[in-house]
Amino acid sequence: MTSALEIKRLLALDGGGVRGIFSLEILCRLEAQLREKTGNPNLLLSDYFDYIAGSSTGAIIASCLSWGMSAAEVQHLYISRATEMFRLAPILRRFWHKFEADAITRLFKTVFSEDAEGKVAALLGTKKLRTLLMLVMRNHTTGSPWPISNNPAAKFNDPASPECNLNLPLWQLVRASTAAPVYFPPETIELGGRKHVFVDGGITPYNNPALLLFLMATLPAYRLCWPTGVDKMLLVSVGTGRARTGIGARRADQMSLFFHAHSVPVALVESINREQDMVCRTIGYCKQGPPLDSEIGDFRDVPATEIPNRKFTYLRYDHYFTPDELDEAARYGSKGAIRLDNLQLIPLLQEIGRRYAEEHMHADDLL
Repeated sequence: MTSALEIKRLLALDGGGVRGIFSLEILCRLEAQLREKTGNPNLLLSDYFDYIAGSSTGAIIASCLSWGMSAAEVQHLYISRATEMFRLAPILRRFWHKFEADAITRLFKTVFSEDAEGKVAALLGTKKLRTLLMLVMRNHTTGSPWPISNNPAAKFNDPASPECNLNLPLWQLVRASTAAPVYFPPETIELGGRKHVFVDGGITPYNNPALLLFLMATLPAYRLCWPTGVDKMLLVSVGTGRARTGIGARRADQMSLFFHAHSVPVALVESINREQDMVCRTIGYCKQGPPLDSEIGDFRDVPATEIPNRKFTYLRYDHYFTPDELDEAARYGSKGAIRLDNLQLIPLLQEIGRRYAEEHMHADDLL
């Protein structure tokens, strides 16, 4: 067997707005299980994982964990500062974006600063990050997904280059990854003397960044080339909960232009999330994960002879909200769905996440 020191552990965190509260319940239990398993009551997820990635709300959580915060501290940050992060824009500005960016920007500047006061910005290359960190955003200027990492060997992280990404402020990268169109204004970052407009990582194919994280840890182009194998790499992927995107009893002639404008982006994100998860289960050895659909199941019935050929051990934690849970959510004005910006749902999301974690998370699955 491979020794514990040789195992590379990766943690990928989905986007999903305030539903990050669901993810944090899972992460709190994960941290508690690891503390019990290792006998270290002070263990942090940044002590266990080598590489952490996130998109959108997952980018906030990933950055905080890599910064050295406990899962409980990140959860407290979300709950105590949620109203501040989702501050409504003045009415005339809501034609452009629903929420202001000033408050969330100040929060990120304070959290990700060298002096803890927001006066000295921590850069992507800061030594305060305790793990490798990858954040996903979309470069709206070029039209391309833009995963950025503090991997010192990466092509665009050469300190001798004036365009070195390690010199970008961490707060600004987190802000860019969370700049969800309709909800928040874009973030503009200067790269090589040219300004680029960035928006939320959730509108790339990597709202679920698990597969991308594996590729960035192993492909030669990314210059890490970590070894693969079920006893050499663990990939833990945490979702934010899923609501079915079907139209239900709605007739074809009831689907207006406005209906499609609202429902199609959500359906696309959900479909791509599922596809990314499916690929991970195909090339990895899936030990945990909900069924993908009624035909293919959960991909956990891997023949023993096939397991050695898989690239990593894979744990996927996510949950389809039940009809009862959606009905409960509807009491808080979410119209049968668990919306990304409904702060009233925080207690319900905590309860659902706690139940899910208690039922599905097992310390024996961890390498």
